[in-house]
Amino acid sequence: MSYVDTLRQWDKAVTCADRQEWSEALCIFLSIQEPNSKIYFDIGCLHLLNQDLDDAEKAFDCSIRKDEHLAVAFFQRGMTFYKKKRYEESSADFQRAFKALRGNQLIDYKALGLRYILYACEVLHNLALAEAKLGSWEKAQENLVKALDYKTDAKLSLIDRALQSTLKQKLFKPVEFPLKMLFRPNKHYVAELEKKDYLGKAKVVSSVVPQDEFSGFAPLQPQDMWTSRLHRALQGEPHTVLFEFDPETSDELAVVPGNIVFVLQKGDDNWAYVVFNERRGLVPYNYLERLEISLASNQHKGLARPLSQEPPTRPERKGRSHNYTFVLMLPLICVAQPTDSSYTVKIHFTFNFAVSVPRGSPYVVLIGKVSKKLNLPPTAISLSCDANGKSVIDANTDMKDVWRRASGGHITLWCTTTEPQKEIHFVALHSYKSSNPEDLNFQEGDMIKLLSRVNQDWFEGQSNGNTGIFPAAFVEELPGNKL
Repeated sequence: MSYVDTLRQWDKAVTCADRQEWSEALCIFLSIQEPNSKIYFDIGCLHLLNQDLDDAEKAFDCSIRKDEHLAVAFFQRGMTFYKKKRYEESSADFQRAFKALRGNQLIDYKALGLRYILYACEVLHNLALAEAKLGSWEKAQENLVKALDYKTDAKLSLIDRALQSTLKQKLFKPVEFPLKMLFRPNKHYVAELEKKDYLGKAKVVSSVVPQDEFSGFAPLQPQDMWTSRLHRALQGEPHTVLFEFDPETSDELAVVPGNIVFVLQKGDDNWAYVVFNERRGLVPYNYLERLEISLASNQHKGLARPLSQEPPTRPERKGRSHNYTFVLMLPLICVAQPTDSSYTVKIHFTFNFAVSVPRGSPYVVLIGKVSKKLNLPPTAISLSCDANGKSVIDANTDMKDVWRRASGGHITLWCTTTEPQKEIHFVALHSYKSSNPEDLNFQEGDMIKLLSRVNQDWFEGQSNGNTGIFPAAFVEELPGNKL
């Protein structure tokens, strides 16, 4: 079956589905000889609609084999396994769906012909449910706490209700995909298929390179590829293509792994408008990875600049409230501002830090945030409402009493741990002198103890009895840092 015929049948099948002629739509889909991943996905959804779980599983298997990065297909196969009470396989597929999201909060499939948004927090919600079905309540809670980092305001209540259920070891309902929603071919593309001339007219061109006698049916690529790439880099951010992408509409661009594309614009729907070999089009952004291009290539070593010893841009500090002055005269660092739906919790520890949690959060959410920040298990962390450690906060604490202490969306807590902290030390590669009182001055060769990482460019540390922040590029971590 030709690609044109496939598109015609695909369009005919979804038209039948729009009229709720499910059996007719399924018959048309099954008559397509070489379905793509989206068509197999549609077939699986129709089988689920008919409660044919075995056939649905096979269809989603085929969809994933055609496109192993289609997160929504993993999500749907995970739901199929869940309905078949194969919870371990369901959990594994939800994990694969989350991995295919590549750290994005959501994927909007509208540009691919599916009017559906897959949210990372909903994937983690279903993963938690599968773990709960297996009796792993602690893992279920961990995944729901993780879901809070990916939630949207509209999804907060969903995750919060699930968290409350897991604390009582009660099951909750899964988030299900609307089965009547199908991938559709581009209507304009289908209508224009009859008019398209894929071969086009041959054009004889000559090379612009002097003394090049080539002539043929395509122009030569520029011989100075570095200059060409550098020129294109000025038009967008360079990215490496990780996975092959076959376009299905005239707006999309075909790329294969290893191609270097330049992202001109990234939309909220997870699609990127890129340029590649002087052609422009849409590519899924989660198929790309950011690339840092150095000016120092093998042929252009003379263009390399010496490493600047100028410090990077200082970290922003939003507000200088006296409530956030560090003990021991520690400098201020960037603290997330509270919103109407969150609290900013300042934690007094060996070094001070702040976390943001939704208002009215249970203990498991708070301790999860602190645990992630300190990279320690929750069981090794003790929180209290005072410096003396008398008002201890634990799983039995009524968190309403804790949150009543908040003022203006802020609350201060104290933290201790039962595990020794890993001490990280640096040696100064360059001297650093600053007139800013918050900075830590040191000489080349000085030893510096790390207190916290403000961001990727600035650290906080102690040296020669002084405390302050300093540029990370000026130091090097010592091997053999110990606990």
